[in-house]
Amino acid sequence: DSCSDYGSRDKPGTALGRTVPDGNVLFPDIFHTDHLLFYERFKAYQDYILADCKASEVKEFTAEYLEKVLEPSGWQAIWRTNVFEVLVEVVDVEYSALKAVVQLSEPFLCESRDSAFTLECMQELLELKERQIPLQELRVVYDESGEFDQTALAVEHVRFFYQCIWRTWDEEEEDDFDYFVRCVEPRLRLHYDILEHRVPSGLVADYQNLLSQCEELYRKFLNVRNSISSSDSDSEVENVSMVEGLKLYEKIEHLKQKLKLIENPLLRYVFGYQKCSGLQAKGLRPTGTKITHVVSSTMMASLLQSLIRDKLCPESCGEELEIQFHNDPLAAVNACYEGDTVIICPGHYVVDGVFCIADSVELEGYGLPDDIVIEKRGKGDNFVDCTGANIRISSLKLVQHDAVEGILNVHHGKTTLENCVLQCETTGITIRTSAELLMKNSDLYGAKGAGVEIYPGSTCTLLDNGIHHCKEGILIKNFLDEHYDIPKITMVNNMIHNNEGYGVVLVRPTMPSDVKDASADRTKGIFLFLEETSRTSRSSIPRQQERPECVTDELEFYEQAEISEQTEGNYEIANELGATSAKKSQMHKKRLSELGITEADDNLMSQEMFVSIVGNQFKWNGKGSFGTFLF
Repeated sequence: DSCSDYGSRDKPGTALGRTVPDGNVLFPDIFHTDHLLFYERFKAYQDYILADCKASEVKEFTAEYLEKVLEPSGWQAIWRTNVFEVLVEVVDVEYSALKAVVQLSEPFLCESRDSAFTLECMQELLELKERQIPLQELRVVYDESGEFDQTALAVEHVRFFYQCIWRTWDEEEEDDFDYFVRCVEPRLRLHYDILEHRVPSGLVADYQNLLSQCEELYRKFLNVRNSISSSDSDSEVENVSMVEGLKLYEKIEHLKQKLKLIENPLLRYVFGYQKCSGLQAKGLRPTGTKITHVVSSTMMASLLQSLIRDKLCPESCGEELEIQFHNDPLAAVNACYEGDTVIICPGHYVVDGVFCIADSVELEGYGLPDDIVIEKRGKGDNFVDCTGANIRISSLKLVQHDAVEGILNVHHGKTTLENCVLQCETTGITIRTSAELLMKNSDLYGAKGAGVEIYPGSTCTLLDNGIHHCKEGILIKNFLDEHYDIPKITMVNNMIHNNEGYGVVLVRPTMPSDVKDASADRTKGIFLFLEETSRTSRSSIPRQQERPECVTDELEFYEQAEISEQTEGNYEIANELGATSAKKSQMHKKRLSELGITEADDNLMSQEMFVSIVGNQFKWNGKGSFGTFLF
């Protein structure tokens, strides 16, 4: 058939599979069509069904497609709803309404939650519906001849579209853009990203929740609008309804924008989502004791002697220690209470779970990071989640596989990461709003997103680290929203190199006056600590004691670069962050002025960006040391 590349009526036999319907009733098998690949659905909607139609033309284009490929009669289907399933026979198709005209098949086969659905009841229900059933409620009965392959696929495309792609408010969207490009493609990609576990479960839950909220508000909006249009009077009640309608409309538009951000495959990861970790701290043990947990796959006498000498000796600790032994680091962390310490001995540990650290504990590797490897196996959202007030992780190598979220998330409190190696899969480290990260003498690489993501209102201190071979080195999320606080960022003596995009990228909205203006000159309340370094003062900048072997040669070559190359990126980042912070301050003043407040309260206007950008080296980043992502 010229209208589809699925199957062909010229070839004998079906090209589609079959599946047995669930339930106790012996329904005939149905075509197995809900397993189609992304590119199959993409091609069908783009080339054969929707093409370049507008949102208001979707139904018309779909009807034209169905007229070309759908058999008008002679096929059976299972009519499936949330309440019952019944076998029907299609006798005609109302293409413009996207409905099939059906009659009950013989013998009568029906399965329902309520035994009240008898033959007479179903006949009466069909009469009420004028025997017309939406195509998306039908599952085509299997036929091995191949004659109904096109019909089964066409019904599947209609069902999938109205179940997973179409939104009730789409028809009211502006028709200035191609509906497929604007809505169908991003929603289709999101659907398959979710199926293939490429989207964090928290973000999926956020999306479904936003979608439900938007649908509920839109129903309310339609009811209010209909009540206004059906009223002829200019009463106070109608005025109240109009105000209510406007408020609902604004809420709907706000939710729709959030949905579009998640549907966009780029912006969904740039903006992320405000995940609130539900981890609960245990606090101190009822006995008040603190325990040292020792992790080792096998404990040799020589290793135990070294541990006692270096870590467990009462003289060095000042008090008697209570020790517990484990062979799994995850089990050791789960056994911790406030103030506990976990010492992990050399070895390669494979875990299939999440490190949820809600208390102030210390995880310490006993040896070099490359000798103490914790590898995450199995699909999962998170690797390390931190919500404790003061967490310390040192001398470990974390290796991530099959992930959909970053290697380490700091949700609350302060986390210190020292002398660690992080081999990432998706994003690297995420510092959420109000959280704090101190990362020093560590090496991070391999992130398909940003190596470090800094959220508004967070505090991030990066000292003497290597961040390399990521999509972006460091990503600073938009903080211009009035509800966000400005982050506090310190970057000193970091080596940021070989990233695909920028070394550092700032995400912010496009402003009406997005040209260099007076806002860049206003630096009150912004502290920029920059050091003019020269060749003679270069030795005063502390450098890492050890570099990972994988980058030693590159770094030695880089040390020969001109000092101006080192400082240029530092100034560029600090100046742009300062100008953006000043713009936020101006926006605050404007909002206050609109509210009639001419003199701003000092506390309200004192949101400061503390930026210390000193001695960082940027080299071999694909797009340069610094960039701004405007949306």
